[in-house]
Amino acid sequence: MHLTNPQLNDHGELIHLLSLDGLSREIIHDILDRAVPFTAMAECAVKKLPLLRGKSIFNLFFENSTRTRTTFEIAAKRLSADVINLNINTSSAAKGETLLDTVDNLAAMQADMFVVRHASSGAPYLIAQHLATTGRNHIHVVNAGDGSHSHPTQGLLDMYTIRHYKRDFTQLTVALVGDILHSRVARSQLHALVTLGVPEIRLVGPKTLLPAAAARMIEKGPLRVCHDITEGLKGADVVMTLRLQNERMQGALLPSPQEYFKSYGLTPEKLALAKPDAIVMHPGPMNRGIEIDSAVADGKQAVILPQVTFGIAVRMAVMSMLAGGGQ
Repeated sequence: MHLTNPQLNDHGELIHLLSLDGLSREIIHDILDRAVPFTAMAECAVKKLPLLRGKSIFNLFFENSTRTRTTFEIAAKRLSADVINLNINTSSAAKGETLLDTVDNLAAMQADMFVVRHASSGAPYLIAQHLATTGRNHIHVVNAGDGSHSHPTQGLLDMYTIRHYKRDFTQLTVALVGDILHSRVARSQLHALVTLGVPEIRLVGPKTLLPAAAARMIEKGPLRVCHDITEGLKGADVVMTLRLQNERMQGALLPSPQEYFKSYGLTPEKLALAKPDAIVMHPGPMNRGIEIDSAVADGKQAVILPQVTFGIAVRMAVMSMLAGGGQ
């Protein structure tokens, strides 16, 4: 497969969802548009459509997950797909079987789609390339989070949430607060926000939690680095608070969680710096009292639970698009 972007076929159609980097504004809006009617399904008595009937979707989660794995499973079942959740701890992978051997065996079971979460950055790409090399392009791969690299469906559901509440991306100021250095969610959000034309994106946090590449990122888009949260939040329309990725940190990057909360934790007082109608987002899981105060997490400006609900519809849209289910 000789493609500049391994996610697209020769006709520019999406065959895998590995990253939001390189996806056009049109493709992103197409996915968001497809998710709209799926959102309305939540109000229906029967939450089932036959779009993926007869398709087999394998959830391969090599990392722990609650929201992502559950919403992918719900999304697939609402599309009438057959869902197989691979228990990695009791699978042959735990006995030393390689990732690609696992993929080969599952492909032989007539898989139609792999939803992959892995601690190693690039694992979904490796699977997609292997499937292409072995002539199994009909099996689609969705990246459900790889290392600190990318989490495209989280980025898409975040964009859906912003569009739902704010409508026009080209009029917004968005602040990303917290551990941007280790966050695959932040990377996906940044690719999408820049592609969708957000005019001002602020990266807010201590120097130790901002990527060294931030300066190069600023040259490519409308990004500002703010080490002072007052500067970062002032006049913001959207505040995205990120979890401290302690499991990916090497060495002591912060004095203490308490010091971090004092400087960068989102409290009602700090949120008051943003616009009165600003929305507060968080990809979860939240560390209350560290990155966000409960008064904010449970407050009227928080849209954290709607993010989860929208995530089901967005993942339905992605899977129906990839598997040819249409709308």
